[in-house]
Amino acid sequence: MSSGIVIIDKPGGWTSMDVCAKLRGILKERRIGHGGTLDPLATGVLPVFVGSATKAVEFAEKGDKEYVAGLRLGVETNTQDITGQVLSTRPVTAGQAELEGALAAFIGPIMQVPPMYSAIKRNGQKLCELARAGKEVHRDPRPVTIHALALLGRTEEGDYLLRVRCSKGTYVRTLCHDIGAALGCGGCMSSLRRTMAAGFTLEQAVTLERVQEEGAALLLPVDRFFGGLPAYSISSPRQERLCRNGNPLPAPELAAGEYRVYGQEGDFLCVSRWERDQLIPVKNFFS
Repeated sequence: MSSGIVIIDKPGGWTSMDVCAKLRGILKERRIGHGGTLDPLATGVLPVFVGSATKAVEFAEKGDKEYVAGLRLGVETNTQDITGQVLSTRPVTAGQAELEGALAAFIGPIMQVPPMYSAIKRNGQKLCELARAGKEVHRDPRPVTIHALALLGRTEEGDYLLRVRCSKGTYVRTLCHDIGAALGCGGCMSSLRRTMAAGFTLEQAVTLERVQEEGAALLLPVDRFFGGLPAYSISSPRQERLCRNGNPLPAPELAAGEYRVYGQEGDFLCVSRWERDQLIPVKNFFS
């Protein structure tokens, strides 16, 4: 059975779940999940977890992400991107210098009002479903963090490219909308390409066509996702039995933190956290 991670360069027009459905057919594996939703407009890095590797999805969704986003000034839409209905157009009097000056206010911890066209639920119903029915409800601002925000250049009059590195839960189209509002002319997102997610970059991404050709040979081992953690190798059959039965491992020599734990034969067994001289399992990955 296929198990591992494949980094897809998601094509435009596909939902993240469309990609997962396609891979279920190619890899003949039902257990497939992704590490962070991309809207159909967006392209780029979509980490997909296959088989037993789906246990890592909960960790992948929490990580920071990086994007190259198109900002179109002078236009506001109901979806906050160019796929939506235009609500207003205004002259753009701000130039590149004014835009660069405005970006500084959005770097660091900020509060962001989620868009109506989102999958956030209110009383069990998605906001986007309410929006399509012509309804708008109050949304409380949410804390997000913009770690980096830089102007890459202007593509044409009123259109710019931004590089954004942000925390989980950030809506880049809302960021574009808010930057336009700060400049007094309005704005929306004209394009979006994710360049990093879950620690994986575009350089590691492959197309769906390539997966169709090469299949499971492209899967990365799941421990690659946890490569930033120190490794701990079990030294005895007794230790391995303890680990595989979900018990803590005595490890007084280690320091506080999380570890990748490997069996005597080199199999990746689990991620564990060191507490009080023991490695306590956080998530098991053995069969």
